[in-house]
Parts: sequence; C-alpha cells; structure tokens
Amino acid sequence: MDLTEQINQLEADLQELGSLLEKSERKRVQEVLKQEQKRLEKELSVKKQQQEQQARREADPAAAPKATYTVKITNYAWDQSEKFVKIYLTLKDVHKIPPENVEVDFTDGSLSVLVKDLDGKNHNLVIFNLLHPINQNDSCKKIKRDMVLIMCKKQTSKNWDYLTKVEKQSKEKEKPNLDDNADPSDGLMNMLKKIYSEGDDEMKRTINKAWSESQEKKLRGEDTMDF
Repeated sequence: MDLTEQINQLEADLQELGSLLEKSERKRVQEVLKQEQKRLEKELSVKKQQQEQQARREADPAAAPKATYTVKITNYAWDQSEKFVKIYLTLKDVHKIPPENVEVDFTDGSLSVLVKDLDGKNHNLVIFNLLHPINQNDSCKKIKRDMVLIMCKKQTSKNWDYLTKVEKQSKEKEKPNLDDNADPSDGLMNMLKKIYSEGDDEMKRTINKAWSESQEKKLRGEDTMDF
C-alpha cells in the first residue's frame, strides 16, 4: 500500500470515528474515541509529511533534506567556573555546518540542544532538573572545532557538586549513613538488608544461614560478634 492509499484509509477512518463520536452518549466511550482520533490524526500528519518529502525528492533530488532521523547525544563532559557551568559536546565536523543549525534553548532549570543535519543526522540533547537555577538570558553556545560548548550562566556563584538534581539524589543514596548518634548495630542491620535485597540467591542463602547461626549463639549466651 503506497502513501496515497494509506492517507486515504486514515482519512476514511477519521471520518467514521467522527461520526461515531457524534452519536456516542457515554463519556468513557467518547474519551476512548477521542484518544483514537488523536492517534490517527498524528499518524495522518506524519504520512502527509512523508508524502510531501517524497514529492520534493522526485521533483528535485538536490532539495531533499539530508537528515532523516535524530539521535540522542549521550556522552558529554562538564566543568564550571565561578560564573558559568560549561557543558562540552564532542561532535565531529560540527564547525563545518551553518551556525544556525546548532539550536540551544535554555530555561531556568534545563537546556536542550538540537544540531541539525550533521553527518546525515540530527543530534539532540536535553538536560532537565539542573542542580541550581541558571540565567537563561545570559547563557549561550560557542561552536569550536569538533565541539559545541554550552555556557550556562549561574544565578549565584555557588559551587555545583553535581550537574543535575537527579544525579545528586542518586549519588547521595549510595553514601553510607554516618550518623554519630546512631546505634552501630542499626547500621550493620541496614547494611545487611541492603546486601540481602540486592544479592543473588546464593548470597541470600549465605546471609540466612549466618543469621540463623547467630540467633542460636545468642540463645546459648555466646558472643555473636563474628556475625
């Protein structure tokens, strides 16, 4: 089935859905029909875009867009100065494309990067929940050889221990609890519970055996510190 036939089928489905929606009286049924209507409308829009691109390619192959898909940027580095948090994106030959192909949008707590038509692909990076607020109006991008440098202007000069709040939460969960007033045995039990919950079957059997032996020693009045 070619694109034209697919579009015709989707338009017919939407027309029939609209007719059903007008006749429907149940709210729940209406919501289901509306969801399906939105899904078909989105699919129809994509098919029409594909049809337009196909027509442009057939009319003028040189005018067809080169980038046909988008890949996520997963590797980047960052550091900071007193005034800026700097994010480094290594992208080969990025300095050879038009500067307007590198789009960067800032908010107080996030940033997004879209590099268009580089090596036949678009490249995208989105970072949410920055550790501290930034000044979006004073933040900027700099294009260097094989690199895009993102300059996020700090609202305050405080040092960032992490780039995002999510990273901070993740790292701090891994830190041991060093409460000086806590009972040492509580810390041991928490550690054992963590090992037990994350361990494999063999580890769980070993811990269960050690626990049983320690309880038996405790009942006999023996020292259980070796557990």
